[in-house]
Amino acid sequence: QVRERLKKQVAEMKEKFPGFRPGLAILQVGNRDDSNLYINMKLKAAAEIGISANHIKLPNTATEADVLKCIASLNGDPAVHGFIVQLPLDSDKPINTEKITNAVAPEKDVDGLSSINAGKLSRGDLGDCFIPCTPKGCMELIRQTGVQVAGKRAVVIGRSKIVGAPMHDLLLWNHATVTTCHSKTSTLAEEVGKADILVVAAGKAEMVKGEWIKPGAVVIDCGINHVPDSTKASGKRVVGDVAYSTAKEKASYITPVPGGVGPMTVAMLMQSTVESAQRFLEKFQPGKWNIQYNQLTLKMPVPSDIEISQSCIPKPIDQVAKEVGLLPDEVELYGQTKAKVHLSALKRLKNQPDGKYIVVTGITPTPLGEGKSTTTVGLVQALGAHLHQNVFACVRQPSQGPTFGIKGGAAGGGYCQVIPMEEFNLHLTGDIHAITAANNLVAAAVDARIFHELTQTDQALYSRLVPSVNGVMKFSDIQIQRLQKLGINKTDPTTLTKEEVNFFVRLDIDPDTITWQRVLDTNDRFLRKITIGQSPMEKGFSRTAQFDITVSSEIMAVLALSDGLDDMKKRLGRMVVASSKRGEPVTADDLGVTGALAVLMKDAVKPNLMQTLEGTPVFVHAGPFANIAHGNSSVLADKIALKLVGKEGFVVTEAGFGADIGMEKFFNIKCRYSGLRPHVVVLVATVRALKMHGGGPAVSAGVPLPKEYMEENLQLLAKGCSNLNKQIQNARMFGVPVVVAVNAFKTDTKAELALVVQLAKEAGAFDAVECTHWAEGGKGAVALAQAVQRASQTPSNFRFLYNVELPVIDKIRLIAKQIYGASDIELLPEAQEKVAMYTKQGFGNLPICMAKTHLSLSHDPEQKGAPTGFILPIRDIRASVGAGFLYPLVGTMSTMPGLPTRPCFYDIDLDTASGEVKGLF
Repeated sequence: QVRERLKKQVAEMKEKFPGFRPGLAILQVGNRDDSNLYINMKLKAAAEIGISANHIKLPNTATEADVLKCIASLNGDPAVHGFIVQLPLDSDKPINTEKITNAVAPEKDVDGLSSINAGKLSRGDLGDCFIPCTPKGCMELIRQTGVQVAGKRAVVIGRSKIVGAPMHDLLLWNHATVTTCHSKTSTLAEEVGKADILVVAAGKAEMVKGEWIKPGAVVIDCGINHVPDSTKASGKRVVGDVAYSTAKEKASYITPVPGGVGPMTVAMLMQSTVESAQRFLEKFQPGKWNIQYNQLTLKMPVPSDIEISQSCIPKPIDQVAKEVGLLPDEVELYGQTKAKVHLSALKRLKNQPDGKYIVVTGITPTPLGEGKSTTTVGLVQALGAHLHQNVFACVRQPSQGPTFGIKGGAAGGGYCQVIPMEEFNLHLTGDIHAITAANNLVAAAVDARIFHELTQTDQALYSRLVPSVNGVMKFSDIQIQRLQKLGINKTDPTTLTKEEVNFFVRLDIDPDTITWQRVLDTNDRFLRKITIGQSPMEKGFSRTAQFDITVSSEIMAVLALSDGLDDMKKRLGRMVVASSKRGEPVTADDLGVTGALAVLMKDAVKPNLMQTLEGTPVFVHAGPFANIAHGNSSVLADKIALKLVGKEGFVVTEAGFGADIGMEKFFNIKCRYSGLRPHVVVLVATVRALKMHGGGPAVSAGVPLPKEYMEENLQLLAKGCSNLNKQIQNARMFGVPVVVAVNAFKTDTKAELALVVQLAKEAGAFDAVECTHWAEGGKGAVALAQAVQRASQTPSNFRFLYNVELPVIDKIRLIAKQIYGASDIELLPEAQEKVAMYTKQGFGNLPICMAKTHLSLSHDPEQKGAPTGFILPIRDIRASVGAGFLYPLVGTMSTMPGLPTRPCFYDIDLDTASGEVKGLF
């Protein structure tokens, strides 16, 4: 009856909450036969009822720490509603059973063995605890007799924590008068004779005699004992603690052994699991996070970013992780406010549906920026803290170079920030440092290889590359890969011919073709061009080289586009560092450095978890340049976030620079590799930038705005909306609905804001909304969030701009004409040579990543608005083969910024008494 009732309840749960199933975990240590038998009974019952049961088996060599680690993982798993540890623990190592049972989360302790559940039962809190399954089954059996427990005299024989003691409490709180007897009770037969209800759990075969029992008593026999029986094949039979044959003559009801209490115990385990799942559903809607949001205390005027950030107390990051459904063993804490998330989370969630995918981009900006990061954070705060949707922000990690240089931080601003901002903007978890180390290892390997090949014979190189250890030469795995690439199918180093040795040891790098530079995460203009190899020890082998800033490294782009460790390692190996004198590409695999790079990057591949001012979750991961790279945060962060938010949730990510650069690359590069399809584009616009596009004077950081930007000028503004119009068209070209976020400044008038909204809608935007999130936090972006929700419900007919199989020149021309408004392109001689070379080397089918100014739709930063009819000059083309794109260079640009006259670091200080960062950004 119990099982049929539970089966019906589970079916109702599944109907009401599709995809939901009550979950039971059974943790076993060792391999005892009796434990295996009991577990199989439980697994069979669970399957019959519709409960998802998971049997976790640890070896008998498991330590107490191993068991506790496993328990912690199951405690944190939202798919597990009931959880038992099968006793006894069959381990060779000493394990404290009490410590183990108390480690189980009380809300999942369906065995009712933890001290908390036992304490609640002893206090009578029956509705707020789990009762051990055997006493619970005994009570169910007593109820089935129809005998009223209240007022009856009950006797319990046995005082174990599993049966006797909880049985006493259960009968007591059901209003029976209870006596507990045990091995020291001198008048046992007399006490038994008084019992209207008798529960026996003494562990002694047929200890209670039939003549002791009060006529008409209800007898529950919990004992399982083996006694000799020559008539049985096993030589023994199972009996209870009560002499059944004589007791049944006096009792009104009696449970047989076997077949009485045992099956009821299993049934009650199932019932407790279903009850736990029901409690979970009452507290947590499936797919709906139970998340604590931070209440903002808004001030006017708005304080500095660092003051706002430090006035807010972040939630412990492990709490944030738990709120969004991450398990404890999927989270690696870096202090109290940041953590790394293991890629195992993505594997666990692989069958979960993805949420809605939103990309935030902008019109062509002023040098001051138009607030994409602030809008990204404001939108997620509105969706989460105000509209109570599951929502994740996925943003890039900023470089320390601009942080200390001219730009300052990149954590958003005002009341829309990722916090703590000083952690976000500085070292975070060391990902950029790992990229610096990996990049410079490749650079060192390139120059060292050239040096050694120039100074050694083939045989000397071979004996050093494949040294003899204890008289045996052996290729490493990566050397075997190189041999296979060369078409040499040999694994014994002693069998290579002289010609094969020559091919193997000589990469024959042409120094003039080296594209791999050293990097540093600091703005240092004097490293833009340097001479290396000037020490006498380098024997005159010097060359001109340069340092780039770390975030421009191809390894950063590889990190951002990888979808796992294996994919990252393959991409690292494919990175081309130079060409040989025969014109063949030389890769990291050829240098033999791939495995070492993977080791340096093994932690960097894990996304970093942080939070916004209002307590919504943020992934901060990867920060590739938006000109020579694609300017978007990592694929992995987006994929994990989309699984965590669930089908009705939202993931908001940001594309660097304007829509013509970051958004175009987001679609044509990131979405192409990730397989993800966006639902909505949020296009950020400001009155200030649109006035500039209408012909307003130039603006620059640190200089007061000209009066044209401080006064209402609808004519100038309307003219500048040509840029907004073009960027809306660019987004719609990919088949995705566009919502325009008009980021309002205090100098904007109502008429100006209304005009931008009107013209945006006329240009084809799904909606356009005025936003005040910088000053009001999520509250100021609620209308934007609602527009995004509506837009996400409309059909998205996403499509790429071009087929990668097109010739390189055709792909470049399509981007120039369709996205920028050019009439055609012009390839300078160096670019023409590169097209021929990359096509010959097999890289012609890679996507295109245009490297041009972000301050204009054209190649000329002075051309504002929406210029047309211009010829786009391509001066050179370079390859990021590991990341997976070719990047044409439009005009000149530096990959190593310099420091201005007054860098941001003038305003940065440390309070040595409190340890607080002061005046940052």
